[in-house]
Amino acid sequence: MCKKKGIVFQSAEIYSPLAGFYDYGPIGVELKNNIKKLWWRDMIHRREDIVGIDCSIISSPLIWKASGHVGGFSDPMVDCKVSKLRFRADQVYWAALYDYSDNLITYVSVVESEKMLKEATDLAIKIAKSLGKSGPFKPLDLKDLLKAPLEIYHLIPSPKTGKQGDLTVPRDFNLMFQTSIGAVESDASTAYLRPETAQGIFTNFLAIQRTSRLKIPFGVGQIGKAFRNEITPRNFIFRSREFEQMEIEYFVRPDESWINYYDEWIDIYWKWLVSIGVNEELLSRKVHRGTDLAHYARACTDITFRYPFGVQELMGIAARGDYDLVQHSAGSGKKLEYNDAISNTKYVPHVIEPSIGIDRLLLALIVSAYREEIVGGEKRVYLSFHPSIAPVKVAVLPLVSNKEEIVDASRKVFKELQKRFVVEYDTSGAIGRRYRRADESGIPFCVTVDFDSLNDKSVTIRYRDSMEQQRIKIEELADLISKQVDN
Repeated sequence: MCKKKGIVFQSAEIYSPLAGFYDYGPIGVELKNNIKKLWWRDMIHRREDIVGIDCSIISSPLIWKASGHVGGFSDPMVDCKVSKLRFRADQVYWAALYDYSDNLITYVSVVESEKMLKEATDLAIKIAKSLGKSGPFKPLDLKDLLKAPLEIYHLIPSPKTGKQGDLTVPRDFNLMFQTSIGAVESDASTAYLRPETAQGIFTNFLAIQRTSRLKIPFGVGQIGKAFRNEITPRNFIFRSREFEQMEIEYFVRPDESWINYYDEWIDIYWKWLVSIGVNEELLSRKVHRGTDLAHYARACTDITFRYPFGVQELMGIAARGDYDLVQHSAGSGKKLEYNDAISNTKYVPHVIEPSIGIDRLLLALIVSAYREEIVGGEKRVYLSFHPSIAPVKVAVLPLVSNKEEIVDASRKVFKELQKRFVVEYDTSGAIGRRYRRADESGIPFCVTVDFDSLNDKSVTIRYRDSMEQQRIKIEELADLISKQVDN
């Protein structure tokens, strides 16, 4: 559907496309731009305590050394020596069935999915039964075995071949894309495409504080591209190698008040996601604790979404403490402190970071909006986007295309609406077919200009979800649409 309607295409599809890269078509780019526009409006323009910034994609490699990305931004990777496929070691699960004397009798591995442990369990037991074996089952996964003796890995079968000994031992795989600055490649010219947008905010902390004159607590927001050389990009645009983020770094006092701001941002984002059309029934929260937390985090909560391929992280809200500012202070030799005029003290503030990927959110909005129903014995498919997020707001449809006066009146309505909205003009096919096309593209309003419009200066507006129709004066049309679009 995404390909058919011009939402998302595989990048460079006419060649052998690279995995993990996608292009957004005419409908997709409008949807993506609307997401960014609403986020900027609600998180930047409608708040007095947050300003925006736009940082460079390529910057000093010293930033990534100070932040820990150069030395530690990696995933454990295993290769199948036979199929040449590569897997993340923490996403290859294996299951073992033991007899009652703790002798291993069979095992199986599967690649990450919501059902992976159940699949491993069922398959291991099935194999055991076929061998006439039985015993207690012990599920294990590779991320618990990364510190085990290397000889353990010859026991783990490849998810592709099912044979033991086909996987290599795990090794670190750096996720940053490396490039070179200048005409001559050398170690001194090495740079990286940023793997996240946050670090530019931290390195500009002093400049932002000085120019914006904001008082703590205050935030800095940014929308921008990030790049990660994912070992196994998968699930359409959910995990890709080039993606776009909307991030806020919200700076607070270095005391226990961070807990209140942390909870507040979780609540803010939950309500915002629902307000733009994410199905609340598909949302949930995952609180990270103990070893699940990043080394710098004091707390972290993921807002998850039930995608067709399982429940996965949609966004994260992390309490990062003062880790980033302290690291960049040490790396640059500049004190990244806040001068608190009220308490007459200087301190390194702590930060709360709500971060969401636009591509994951766009996919969640499509899943939330997709509808199928039977109307008049035929299947009707439409995207029930909230009017504020819909890529195209209005379709103008002349009842007939062979009457000059109808076409002229329709074009006039079209041009007037174009001043305020993204509008489509469609004359191809019967009016019912044009309604269906607009529905599939998620257009919330269709406006039909007919013969009566020439006399009463009115048009018929049709609402996508209910398919109800209403007669309205042309002069009132833009205001009616605007009330529903501008939430």
